[in-house]
Amino acid sequence: MIRRLVRQMLISQTLSALTISLCLLIDSIMIGRFLGVDAVAAYGLANPILLIVGAIGSLLAAGVQVVCSRSLGSGSMEETNQGYSSSIALALCSSVALMVLVLLFRNPLAVLMGATGEKQHLFDLTREYMAGFIIGAPATMGALILVPFLQMAGQNNLLIVAVLAMTVSDIVFDILSVFVFNGGMFGMGLASSLSYYVAMAVAMIYFLSKDCVFKFSRKHVTMAKIRELIKGGIPTIFNMASTVVCVFVINRILLQVSGSDAVAAFTTIMTIGNSANCISTGVGGVSLTLSGILFNEEDKTGLKDMLTYLSRCAVVMGVAMGAVIVLIAPFAVKLFINKPGETRDMAALGVRLFALGLVPCCLNNALKSFYQGTERVRLTELISVIEGAAFPILVAFVFSRFMGVTGVWLYFALGELLALICVALWAIRQKRHLPMVQRFMLLKDEFGVRSENLMEDQIRSLEDVARVAKEAGDFCRSHGYDEKTVNHIQLCIEEKASNTVTYGFEPGKDNCLSVRIQNKGDKWVLRFRDDCGAFDPVRYVPGPDRTDAVGIRLMIAMADDIRYTYSLNLNNLTIKLSTEGREAKKE
Repeated sequence: MIRRLVRQMLISQTLSALTISLCLLIDSIMIGRFLGVDAVAAYGLANPILLIVGAIGSLLAAGVQVVCSRSLGSGSMEETNQGYSSSIALALCSSVALMVLVLLFRNPLAVLMGATGEKQHLFDLTREYMAGFIIGAPATMGALILVPFLQMAGQNNLLIVAVLAMTVSDIVFDILSVFVFNGGMFGMGLASSLSYYVAMAVAMIYFLSKDCVFKFSRKHVTMAKIRELIKGGIPTIFNMASTVVCVFVINRILLQVSGSDAVAAFTTIMTIGNSANCISTGVGGVSLTLSGILFNEEDKTGLKDMLTYLSRCAVVMGVAMGAVIVLIAPFAVKLFINKPGETRDMAALGVRLFALGLVPCCLNNALKSFYQGTERVRLTELISVIEGAAFPILVAFVFSRFMGVTGVWLYFALGELLALICVALWAIRQKRHLPMVQRFMLLKDEFGVRSENLMEDQIRSLEDVARVAKEAGDFCRSHGYDEKTVNHIQLCIEEKASNTVTYGFEPGKDNCLSVRIQNKGDKWVLRFRDDCGAFDPVRYVPGPDRTDAVGIRLMIAMADDIRYTYSLNLNNLTIKLSTEGREAKKE
């Protein structure tokens, strides 16, 4: 089930990562083809401002993934709705404030980004693009924070439709700006803004419907939850801030080494590279969401399986994307830089060197997101700084001294590789006594349930129901518990599993029910997870006067605590049973 879930999430996460890069890619192509090299350079100088918008949105999105994955893992929809409401309120307030600030101070911001000197035209182009793009800040941030909620609700198809709508509308608006309204750089930025609003409108089809599992309420907006969201997303801010610093410094290095043509080439490299890097963003998003849920469930086996399989996918995707980028680099660069010459040649070489860093980048994203989801926040922040800024800037500065612009282009590949080597050496040193994958997990030795207190199995048929129930009874007896406790556990498994197989499994579909049983001394914790249609057994039973669903009612009556959530297209039911003197509740 973990592998299937990883595959499903990777597709939607990778596509959702394109919500930022696709518009920027299309803008860059149109700018390069129709507005000239100076316009491409201005677009590159404005990039740090665009990244700041993305950084704040990514902070909130990561906070949502961390906080809401934990609440879903514990089965609390109340806390999940608090995270939903608070993230929307915070995104709206911060994006509007940022939009106003950039519009008011775009002139000094353009100077700060390096649009100074003899080229007044470069200054005008930079401030115009910032003004057009920043109008879409509310939609940009909104799109980023709604992506994880769409995935948690299993709305992957709607997410794909929203991405396609955004892409098509951006192309249409760019064409209108260039050929109809002659909007210049402001028009190109505004086209991106409008396309994000289109994507938001598509996403809201679900969030405004009665089927939406998340409920917005002003009462759910609390400072405590806002602080929790920010705390959960701080490692992502380190990552984005490092990227902003890296782009700013490398722009300055290139201006000194070769001038604005090199900055234009770097902008092209970054734009193509960011689009290719949607795979590493997708890998990181899957790692963050799943590790948060599994960590909260103390599922060490699930964490190991997830990280192992995700790392394999990261390598395959990185190699495949890298090979494609190396092959198409000269043709891709032509889309951005119309005229042949040194600028186009510099960019083509830089794109090919960038492709060499995709594999270590994917692995770094998988690991640092895993550490963020498993509450190793400081380690995530450290990796973000050395991977996103320290090593790339060091490589660009040192190699530019004796290789010129070509040395700068090594910043990504060598920076990612050096960061991965550092993480590997640290993990091996810290956990020498463990197998290789478990070394990289860096979990505390006392984390999770001891193997002798844990039983896990999967059910795919009614025959499996009887087998697993019997194994659960033997497992319970092996811990010295009486027949009353054994009967309660077996009854819960039989009732839940038989109902799921009979009414939830679809003919011809390989459905699966995962059963996990933990002995925690004073209580037993049973977790059921299946990939059938959404079904909440707690709400299905309204009261004791019902004559149907007797088995489900009895299961609920025996439980000390029972929680249900539907997330990632999976039903999750957690039942807690006492082990001492527990009597079934009287109806």
